[in-house]
Amino acid sequence: MTIASLPMYPFTPQDSEAFWQKVRAALPARAIADTLSWPDPLLTHWQRNDLLLSQTCGYPLMTRLPEVQVVGAFHYSAPGCEGPNYRSWIAVREQESGQTLADFQGRKLVFNSEDSYSGYHSLMKITGGTAFFSATIASGGHRRSLQLLQSCEADIAAIDCVSWALLKRDFPDELYGLKIIGQTASVPGLPLITAATTSPEYLQDLRDALTRVVRDPANRALSAALLIEDFTPLPRSAWAQIFAQK
Repeated sequence: MTIASLPMYPFTPQDSEAFWQKVRAALPARAIADTLSWPDPLLTHWQRNDLLLSQTCGYPLMTRLPEVQVVGAFHYSAPGCEGPNYRSWIAVREQESGQTLADFQGRKLVFNSEDSYSGYHSLMKITGGTAFFSATIASGGHRRSLQLLQSCEADIAAIDCVSWALLKRDFPDELYGLKIIGQTASVPGLPLITAATTSPEYLQDLRDALTRVVRDPANRALSAALLIEDFTPLPRSAWAQIFAQK
């Protein structure tokens, strides 16, 4: 029995589950779990030999997951996305007078995880490292980072644009009192992956199923609920861009 998960945007799990059911139905018959997994810790989950489909971040893909196969990436309709690429918004409190990243040198950064490209490494690339800030706090997740901004326990954060758009639409209170003062570089978005044990034939089946589901007009409302508008097969090498110089 293989497992599947779409763990990276868990804000409305019922929509992710409904989307997965469409993908599952589009795949050739095999022993696949009936419902999505919601794993913790994620790194262990991504390394499982029975992993049929999951979504990771570009940084752990390139640094800690050498064996997994890349399926591709969704295109999201969120502002800040172009095709399979996305970026992060640099967020602070609205009451702050600063209008650029430079204005927040020496202030306190909150980030989701050091394994995150969107919340950590994308910002390190344009600031030169943690010395730009007076202190850094690992929050464990973008939503928690936003809470710490709102409560004045931190001053600045980088939040990926898909998370920002989903929260703005479905949980606007979580962005209350915050503003965007900048953005990070556009890079390939969150990669969809499968285990090294998945056959080349079934890898192609996964790509075909994802393409059919997101392009089927009958699924338009379901895909829109997740801000998904297309899917592109991509090789692992596409994510080498995250290590390019700014």
